[in-house]
Amino acid sequence: MKIRDLTELAARNLREAVLRNSLTTLGIAVGVASLVAMLSLGVGLQQFANKRLAGTGLFDAIFVFPHRNDRGFGPNQTPPSAKPQQYPALDRQAREQLAKLPNVAEVYPEIRFSTAVVYDRDSYMSTIAGIPQSQKTSGAFDGMTGRFFSGPDAKETILQIEFAKELSKQPDSLIGKEITVRYAERQSLPAPSSPASKGSGRTGAGGTANDNAGFGLSPGFSVIPREMKLRIVGIVQTEPAGFGGFGRGRVLIPETLAEKLSASQFNDLREMLRGQSAAPTYATLTVRVRRASQVVAVEKKIKALGFSTFSLVDASNNIRLVFAVFDAFLGVFGSLALVVASLGIINTLVMAILERRREIGVLKALGASDRDVRQIFFAEAGVMGLLGGCFGVLIGWLIGRAITVGTNIYLHGRGFPSIEISAVPWWMVGGAIGFSIAVSLAAGLYPASRAARLNPVEALRYE
Repeated sequence: MKIRDLTELAARNLREAVLRNSLTTLGIAVGVASLVAMLSLGVGLQQFANKRLAGTGLFDAIFVFPHRNDRGFGPNQTPPSAKPQQYPALDRQAREQLAKLPNVAEVYPEIRFSTAVVYDRDSYMSTIAGIPQSQKTSGAFDGMTGRFFSGPDAKETILQIEFAKELSKQPDSLIGKEITVRYAERQSLPAPSSPASKGSGRTGAGGTANDNAGFGLSPGFSVIPREMKLRIVGIVQTEPAGFGGFGRGRVLIPETLAEKLSASQFNDLREMLRGQSAAPTYATLTVRVRRASQVVAVEKKIKALGFSTFSLVDASNNIRLVFAVFDAFLGVFGSLALVVASLGIINTLVMAILERRREIGVLKALGASDRDVRQIFFAEAGVMGLLGGCFGVLIGWLIGRAITVGTNIYLHGRGFPSIEISAVPWWMVGGAIGFSIAVSLAAGLYPASRAARLNPVEALRYE
């Protein structure tokens, strides 16, 4: 049988029972809609999470941490007789070593320290974070109000929006004005030269840090109060600084300027209590590679040097794994409605066989083969699957948009920005329609085989 004749017969048969076939197609559409709506939520949430990670501008960055030499606590602690494994310190020498690795563009420390911010005669406690000049083109500051730092050591600051709201009810009006920051400058103390100085437990001059010399550990440091004026040049929604650290940076300054301040950080006191050298060490170093595709290779080399690492590539891989399981879970439940709809196809086509037995007998008497009869019923099932898939994708997209709009109305009522929690990419559209056609054809197997097995003589005598 020619394709033209096959198509004409299938279309005529579908038109003869419009209501029944339309309801069957609608059942398929509802099944596809439930599948698309559920999967669109999983894909939308995954894209939202990846977008938030990409918004940090740190997909080409590796965060390096020092290994700890502690014996630890609990059942897995190192036995007292065993010596803890020695790891390299994350100091200036390590920073230079990391900068020499292939494909490394820059290495900079994560500098964060507590400060008192004075504005309009009022004082506010906050945290300063150093931002490298390379962040200007990373996309992390896209959409900010104002501008980026004019230079790597400019005495300028970008405020995080929530802190800016504490300073003024109109944050944008702060741009161009000055604030005063008060911080503690770290100055190293020389090692004790005489036994008499040991055990004194005196604090360093000008500050409050114990030099640990009384225990024969290491020279200490002193802290000196300092203050500096900064001009506000921008307001940013979220802090695009590094990973971890002591507190969130709400006052952002150039990285080079932050290093020159030699401000005392939380890591300084921690290292002193751990008995480490008074020489400056870093809590975290950020290693930027030239291309994001080189992150994994560089990360392996850094680990081989004895440091701990973390990258957003690791986080994104974990996110993809979680959402893959989540999408599979949603897909299974969404497919159940489509499977139920396939039962409607079987019922519709079986009823069509009973109504058209005489027609099938005439076709066979005129020379139609079992294959031709089978193809007619397959064509009818495929058309219902195609139409149901197309309408189902449209309905599923509308459901996803309705959920997104409703969610954003709820978020706006509580002062949160809009988000996109539903997405229907082209691969989902094609996959949903293809899956709908495949399920429909599978559902048409039994009715088509039953119709092909009809005895033409018995079919012609059927009334």
